Amino acid sequence: MPQNMVALNHPDDDPSVETKAMLIVKASEQRRRKDNLRTPMKTMNRTIWMVAAVLAISTGFLAPNAAAQPDTYQKMAPVDQYLMEENAEIQLARSAAPDSISRDATILVLRRQGYETAVEGKNGFVCWVGRGWTGMFDWPEFWSPKVRAADCLNPQAARSMLPIVYLRARMVMAGRSNAEILSALKAAFEKKQLPSLESGAMDYMMSKSSYLTDQGGHNVPHVMFYTRVENATDWGSGAAGSPIMSAPYWFISQKEQSQVTGLPPILVFLVMVADWSDGTPAGTHHD
Repeated sequence: MPQNMVALNHPDDDPSVETKAMLIVKASEQRRRKDNLRTPMKTMNRTIWMVAAVLAISTGFLAPNAAAQPDTYQKMAPVDQYLMEENAEIQLARSAAPDSISRDATILVLRRQGYETAVEGKNGFVCWVGRGWTGMFDWPEFWSPKVRAADCLNPQAARSMLPIVYLRARMVMAGRSNAEILSALKAAFEKKQLPSLESGAMDYMMSKSSYLTDQGGHNVPHVMFYTRVENATDWGSGAAGSPIMSAPYWFISQKEQSQVTGLPPILVFLVMVADWSDGTPAGTHHD
């Protein structure tokens, strides 16, 4: 689910974000150079793009920067703007993960009543396309009709995270507000109508055709892990040289944490990867 719009956790004065980006790029380039598959100019262009995208996705959603973004999406857009042509949505959803995973996955599409199954799978994975309102509740692009975030959840995430998505989507398509959605989620958790997070829940977000944000390059390939970990440093998140970053699931800003009362704590860890789901290097971005 799109914590494609995650507020990544790292100290403001720590150059580790740049370091992480360069480490990923360096590893990819070393592999490519061995095979002599890219010219020096293409290598340079790919490096520049990846660093820019990584920085946009990571630093772009820190609370101070998010608060500074113009409030372009102040309210829900017309429902039609969140919908897609169904075959195009199926194709985009499948592109979230490598074909070896997504070809046998269940595929969801967004319809006027919410997310529904378009293709029955057989491996337990579920692929779908998230919208802005499946992200953090205080994200400035929450109501953006442009966000198209291809996700492919493993069985643990499908069982424990998708019920949250289903409820959000039903309420959005019924015209409910951000606050009403949040209240409904809290009530559902209180009544135990929503499951607890399962251990091992993770998400592929490797589609080259996703549109995650208006910021930077709009997209970057990564995988995410949904956890009940309380301290991100237990995973080395934000440490110099670590490829792991993290974000809370429900809200970006610490000022909004009072609204988390009644919701289970979920900490999302993100690891960027060098290639898109089709195996092409991340520098070969498809708009």
